[in-house]
This record gives sequence, structure tokens and C-alpha cells, in this order.
Amino acid sequence: MQKGRMKGNSGRGHLLSNGTFGIKSLDSNFLTSRQIEAARIAATRHMKREGQLWIKIFPDKPITKKPLEVRMGKGKGGVEYWAAVVKPGRILFEVGGVPLEIAKEALRLAAQKLPVKTKFVIARDYEA
Repeated sequence: MQKGRMKGNSGRGHLLSNGTFGIKSLDSNFLTSRQIEAARIAATRHMKREGQLWIKIFPDKPITKKPLEVRMGKGKGGVEYWAAVVKPGRILFEVGGVPLEIAKEALRLAAQKLPVKTKFVIARDYEA
């Protein structure tokens, strides 16, 4: 699988589907499985296991790398880590079953762990 170019906005996954609140990406980047897991842990810790958290991205792209100080040639390197391709507009995490203040803070803590700028979004049918 080749790296490809991440141009344009997200074609799918740009609307809230499960939860009432979420964070949406504002720029493009690769998110590693470790970054996604760190964000998940930060959000669930703040929510104190109340409500639900949905992860709307999956790291399905293998990123390869050759070892240090290896000569050119001899094929492609081994898989170093797995990454999710994120484009602008993509919903990364969704939260439901918690009040607005808790959800906002939990998703803010999760967003700090990610290398993309994010925006807090609320479902259209939400009533305070």
C-alpha cells in the first residue's frame, strides 16, 4: 500500500452518527494507533466510565520503515506502525450519555493527544 496524497475534505464520516457530541478534524494527517489509544484513555478517564465513547477512525494503513544504517535496495522495510488517514471534516470521536460540560472537557483532553487541529461539534437534535 502506498502513502498517497491527503488532498481535499473527508468524503465520508463528517456527521455525528452515534453520540450527541464529537470532535471533528480541521486538517489532515496520519493518526497512529498509539495516538488514538492515548486520546481514548484520556477521554474515558475524565468521563469516569459514564456514558459512551465511540472511536470513528481505524488505523488500517501500514507505515513501513527501513532500519537505521541500512544500505539502499534490498526491498521495502518492515511495518513500523499502523495509521489512520484523517482529512479535514472527519469525525474522530463521539460521546453520548454525559452532560455537555463533561463531554466538552473529555473531548478537549482527547484532542490534546492528537496531532491535528480539532473542533467540538454538537448534534443538531441536542436540547440542553
